[in-house]
Amino acid sequence: MRTTTTIAALAALLALSLCSDAALAQDSNIFRVGLYSVMYHVHAQDVSGPFTQPGLNAEVNNVDTIYLAYLRRVTSNVEVELTAGVPPSTDLVGKGPNTVGSVPYNGQVLGRVKWFSPTLLVHYVFLDESNRWRPYAGIGVNFTHFFDRETSANGNAVLGGPTYITQTNSIGPAASLGMSYKPTDHWQVIASYNWARVKSDLDLNTEGVVRRSTVDFRPTAIVFAMGYTF
Repeated sequence: MRTTTTIAALAALLALSLCSDAALAQDSNIFRVGLYSVMYHVHAQDVSGPFTQPGLNAEVNNVDTIYLAYLRRVTSNVEVELTAGVPPSTDLVGKGPNTVGSVPYNGQVLGRVKWFSPTLLVHYVFLDESNRWRPYAGIGVNFTHFFDRETSANGNAVLGGPTYITQTNSIGPAASLGMSYKPTDHWQVIASYNWARVKSDLDLNTEGVVRRSTVDFRPTAIVFAMGYTF
């Protein structure tokens, strides 16, 4: 219920931004492009199910991807940001025993998944517009969709055959802290630290044998980007 209410409030604010006052009309849009450096702090349940060795878990390799964002100024101190990275391919790495039977497990790439993760944020931008340097803080909602899920040859060997992966989508809170610098009236450089709650139920179906886990990715990200105001 809280997530639904937050999404509705952010959607209303985004609609309001389209009706912002005439004083902001000329330079009320900002487009940003840069680099997302995503770091995972994974907490996952051990894989459970038939014919499953105890203690099987996984972690996720950190990734870098392209950052894209559109921002709309609502007032001189409030902005609404819709941001998303170019969907990266993320490795799922075994964490647990060194082997499952005779198959290497710990530290081995078990599979790969891509994710699309747009985030809607409301920023409060501190200081007056006349300042070149302006810190900001934002809160909002993240949506993550997983796709192109596949197991590696090693993952299939661990699980006992070709395996089909399904993952639930995630909706959760997000936050951002950043600093922008305007070298000119239209250009800006930003750096930010971002956090989101991304949690997904994972099913592994190996020829009818279903194993399960829940993965809390706990991603944080550092962004460096250039922006253009128009």
